[in-house]
Amino acid sequence: MAVPSEKSALFIDGANLYATAKTLGFDIDYKRLLREFQSRGYLLRAFYFTAVVEDQEYSPIRPLVDWLDYNGYTMVTKPTKEFTDASGRRKIKGDMDIELAIDLMEMSEHLDHAILFSGDGDFRRLVEAVQRKGVRVTVVSTIRTQPPMVADELRRQADEFMDLAHLIPKIGRDPADRPERPPRVVGDFGDRGERPERPAFRSGGLERRYGIRQAPPATAQAPDDDPAET
Repeated sequence: MAVPSEKSALFIDGANLYATAKTLGFDIDYKRLLREFQSRGYLLRAFYFTAVVEDQEYSPIRPLVDWLDYNGYTMVTKPTKEFTDASGRRKIKGDMDIELAIDLMEMSEHLDHAILFSGDGDFRRLVEAVQRKGVRVTVVSTIRTQPPMVADELRRQADEFMDLAHLIPKIGRDPADRPERPPRVVGDFGDRGERPERPAFRSGGLERRYGIRQAPPATAQAPDDDPAET
């Protein structure tokens, strides 16, 4: 239960939250999410942690990162790293656990309540350490899926567990707002990451994945306009 006078902050594990929302079958409206937690108390910061592929001409997550950066979120990003596993397969690594842990520990001196959007069991010791500093910790994930998206040890350690499924009416985007998927055209390489040059603007993918819209570059307004409600 939120206390109106308490100082709080959001710590969003971007990849984990996206996977959880996708498993639950809904899109997050990030402006509604921010407003929801601002209404629950004095929200000092809303941190969003994500790795970004920087060696490609076009990164599908870059529009989200830019939009959040202009609309009330504190972005913490780092480049992904590519490596070859023992079987010779190329893989991408973009773990943000250390960055999230450092920022939460640093902010704990100024907080009454930390709200962690992640189900990763590796954060259990972090939650315990922050609690010893007198900070109440809420974990946001879900147990509505099989298997649950939240590790049991993390859920037990939290002062409060909030199921993301219960937040859908407050932070979800109306499926009727989704645009139809644009038809594929010659030279459009979809999700294969093979774009030789930056493609013409298409808002569909960003809107389907993250619940936000952007205007085409030729008519773009300042990013503080609300893409989710235009």
